[in-house]
Amino acid sequence: MSQVPAARRALAVLRLLAAAAGPLPASSIARSLDLPRSSTYHLLTAMAEDGFVTYVPEERRWGLGVAAFEIGSAYLRHEPLERLARPLLRRLVDRVGEIVQLGILHGPETLYLLKEQPARHATLVTDVGVRMPAHLTASGRSMLAHLPPAQVRALFTVPVATRAAPFISRTGRGPTTLTDLRRTLAEDARRGWSVEDGHVTEGFASIAACAFDHTAHPTAAITITFRREDHPEETWPPLADQARATAAILTTRLNGRPPLP
Repeated sequence: MSQVPAARRALAVLRLLAAAAGPLPASSIARSLDLPRSSTYHLLTAMAEDGFVTYVPEERRWGLGVAAFEIGSAYLRHEPLERLARPLLRRLVDRVGEIVQLGILHGPETLYLLKEQPARHATLVTDVGVRMPAHLTASGRSMLAHLPPAQVRALFTVPVATRAAPFISRTGRGPTTLTDLRRTLAEDARRGWSVEDGHVTEGFASIAACAFDHTAHPTAAITITFRREDHPEETWPPLADQARATAAILTTRLNGRPPLP
C-alpha cells in the first residue's frame, strides 16, 4: 500500500500528458499536479526508464512514451467500449422494440460500432462500420453538443482550396451552415438529447443521448431509430428518457461523469 500514492502520481502524469497538446516542461507538470519539483523529476525519470514517458532534450519537455501507446493499443484491441455497451443495447431493444445503435465521433462523421435490432425489423443505411455526416445524425449531434465551440468550428471548417462542402445533405434536411448547426446543438445541450427527423433516411427518425468519460468529454452515443409513422412527436420524450438512462449507465461503466450544468 505504500506504493499507492506513487502510483496515483504516475497516473496523474499520464493523464496530464494525454490531455496536453504536446510535451510539457517538468516545471509545468509539477505545478499542474501540485508536486515538489524534485519528486517530479524522480517520478519522470522512473517512468521514462519503463517507457511510459519520454524526454525531448531539444525542447526540455516530457511527452508520452511508447509504453503508453502500447497500452492504449491493447485497450483498443480488447474493444472495451463495445463490450460494455452491448448488453445495455440489447436490454434497450427489449424495452423499446426498435433499432438501437452505438456511435462515436470520427472527425466530422459518426462511426457506428454496434447495432441491435428486433427480429424482422426494417434495414437501415446506418450499420456497423458505416460512417455518416455527424451534423445529420442524432448520435453525432448529441456528442457535438458537448464539444467546445472552437472544436466544432474546426471540424466543420473546410479549407477553400479543397472546394468541399462541409454540410452534406442526404434528404434536403438538416443544418446547412455553422450557424444553423450551433443553434441546433445549443437546443440539444439544453434538452439533454438529440433528434433527427428524416435527415438520414426518409420516413425514419432517431433519438440519441451521449455517454461521457472521466473528463466529462463525450465518448459515445446511444441511438434509437424508428419509423416516423410509428412514433408521433409526443412519444419522443419517453424514448429519449430510455436513451438517456442507457447512456447514463454506460457513463458509469466507463467511470465517466456528465458535464456540469
